[in-house]
Amino acid sequence: MAHTDLLAADEDRVVAPATRAKVLAVVAIGPVLTGYAAVAAVLALVTAIAARAHFSTGGVLTAAVPGWLAAYQVPVRIDGHELGALPLLPTVLVMVLVWRAAAGAAERLEISTLREAGRVVLTVAGAHAVVGLALALLVSGGPVTVDPLAGLYYPALLAALAAIAGVLPASGVWALVSARVDPLALRGIRAGALAVVALLAVGGAVLVLALVLSFGTVKQLFLGDGAGSAIGMLLLSLGYLPNAVVAATGFAAGPGFSLGSVTVSPLDFAGGPVPALPLLGALPERGQLWWWLLLLLPAAVGVLVGWVLRDADESPRGRLRAVSVAAVVVALAFAVLGGSAGGALGGGPFHPLDLRAAWVSLAVVVWVALPGAIVAWTQGPQPVLEIVEPEVVVEPEEDDESEEAEEAEEAEEPAGVEDAEATEAEPEADGEPADDEASDPEPESGPGAPSKID
Repeated sequence: MAHTDLLAADEDRVVAPATRAKVLAVVAIGPVLTGYAAVAAVLALVTAIAARAHFSTGGVLTAAVPGWLAAYQVPVRIDGHELGALPLLPTVLVMVLVWRAAAGAAERLEISTLREAGRVVLTVAGAHAVVGLALALLVSGGPVTVDPLAGLYYPALLAALAAIAGVLPASGVWALVSARVDPLALRGIRAGALAVVALLAVGGAVLVLALVLSFGTVKQLFLGDGAGSAIGMLLLSLGYLPNAVVAATGFAAGPGFSLGSVTVSPLDFAGGPVPALPLLGALPERGQLWWWLLLLLPAAVGVLVGWVLRDADESPRGRLRAVSVAAVVVALAFAVLGGSAGGALGGGPFHPLDLRAAWVSLAVVVWVALPGAIVAWTQGPQPVLEIVEPEVVVEPEEDDESEEAEEAEEAEEPAGVEDAEATEAEPEADGEPADDEASDPEPESGPGAPSKID
């Protein structure tokens, strides 16, 4: 699909303005109201089952205002102490809610152009920005406060990302990107996304292993203050479960994380007191040497990336370029995840929750890039070296008659030389003597020789 086709409206398909306005209103307000209602329901449940809590509808609805903002990762201040390490599970749920609403709007509006998709995204982001700013101003002056600017752009940004994911398949952007972007880069992006999922799976496996090894401590924390407290602890642990998975991934990659003065890493460990949250019961009391074996897990993810990209290109250098793109995707993903999962914890003894996003991002790049490059280089097609053989000049064969003629000439050559010498010794052709001795021979001596008479 051409770029001009993406921006042009389809003349054969006309959606009524009233229908379009209704769909956009639903996609803008629906996720906001649903998210607020879900936060209020959870708070009502926790308040109702808590042993020493006083339940009131007005109190729940008021508390749900900063709760809705916290679901979009807006830092809140409680009596002047900032709480920035917010649970990620509500954030994931509200983004899924926005994504489903945007996808439904794209289907109802029969979106097929980039302009129509952008209209849906701007509507969703604008509605969240307005509601976030209004709620931030509403709670100002109370015990729980929110920065109005943060209340404006945090919900708008997250809602925009979720809406883009919802309308992207119908907008034709992916076809445009596939046509314009290097195929190796696309393969690298897909492999990087696979690596992110695999690394999070590694973190989840490490977290489950830690919970199993610390089952007694976790059970004791759950049953501390009765059933009401257990349900509240369960909900709080579930809310922070994605944060724990990201932290466990950083632990398996090497850099680890810290909670106040407590440091947990295969390379460095420092124990200490932690909050009485069942999820934190998985934290060990002392370091172990076998933790070094966990470093093999992210290295195995790198091997997987290299295996996936082993046939990305005929050239080994092309495959290395795809592995580099995958490593960049992994680095960006864990920089965002590490920064989102950690943060301030009110300035108390457990402040801050530092997931060491920069070091984790660098570590996963190493674990993905090095094994991936080795596997992609060695397991893919190899260039064939052409061996150039020296040219052999074959002289034409001489026939037998030529050889016999040469032999005859060689045999006659000495006789010819003798004839030439003899010819040089003969008198000249005019009959004159060759020299004086031949023309005037000496008289013979002896008794019978005639004498010369003067």
